[in-house]
This record gives sequence, C-alpha cells and structure tokens, in this order.
Amino acid sequence: MITNESIMITMAKNIEHNTNWNNYKKVTVTATGYTAGRESTGKSPKDHSYGITYSGVEVKRDLFSTIAADLNVFPIGTVLFIPGYGYGVVADKGAAVKGHHLDLYFQTVGDVFEHWGKKKLAVYIIKQGSGRFTESDLKELNEQNSLQVFRQQSKNQIGE
Repeated sequence: MITNESIMITMAKNIEHNTNWNNYKKVTVTATGYTAGRESTGKSPKDHSYGITYSGVEVKRDLFSTIAADLNVFPIGTVLFIPGYGYGVVADKGAAVKGHHLDLYFQTVGDVFEHWGKKKLAVYIIKQGSGRFTESDLKELNEQNSLQVFRQQSKNQIGE
C-alpha cells in the first residue's frame, strides 16, 4: 500500500498522461474527499465498523482506492479513473453522496484539504460494477503487473 499522497498524485498524473482515454465513457461529477474518521463517517477507531465500507471492504488509498458513490449511478465495484486522484473503485455509499457526486478516500483530513477539497471534473468509467466487491478483488486490482511500472516510476520521481 502506498501511504504518501504526493506519490499517489504523481502516479495518477503518470497514468493519465500515458493512457488513451478515448475508449472510455466520460461523466462529469462533483468529487469531494473523506476519511475513515468521525468527521466524515461519525465513527471512531474503537467502533467495530471503523474503516469498513458498505461493501465490507476496508478503506484503502493505493493504485486502486476505495471511493463512495450513489449506487444508483455507480454500482458497487464500478472502476473509475479520476484525473488528479487515480483509479477509484466504488466500495462505499454516503448519506450526502447523491447523483453524480463521488467521495474519494484519503488517509487524513489534511490530505483532503491539501490535495483535493471539492472539484467538478470529468471522470472515466473503466468498468461498470456488478453490485459486489471484495477484499480479494481490490487486492487483485492493486497487484496487476501491467500497472506496477507506474508505482515504481512515481516513487522514483518523488525520491522514495
């Protein structure tokens, strides 16, 4: 798992610039950021469901990160590419996440404010979800050999 948000942003930019997005449907959304903490979810680390998404998958910020969406628009398991953020997989929903609104997972509140805030932008639908998504599905996505070059390239650019 990657923990440095600067590496994540660099990786997203590298993927964005090295991919032909013409074959993917583009949808305009409003995207905000959230954390697993009380300020976003009302839960504290002592809660048994802390950091667990609606799908049952633990929140994660990695090559493929967990995100929340309106499940009537983007079903569980939908894979999106979000410019400036990277790949997001719909694993969660939120009371305030309605229509074409995404809530992107970040590890800290500081990361949300420093690196994202609230943006209106076009995202790309990579794969429509089936309504089901598991930890093993997320692990498989994050370990794809074809994408590991971006992980290493981004670490090298940041100097880690």
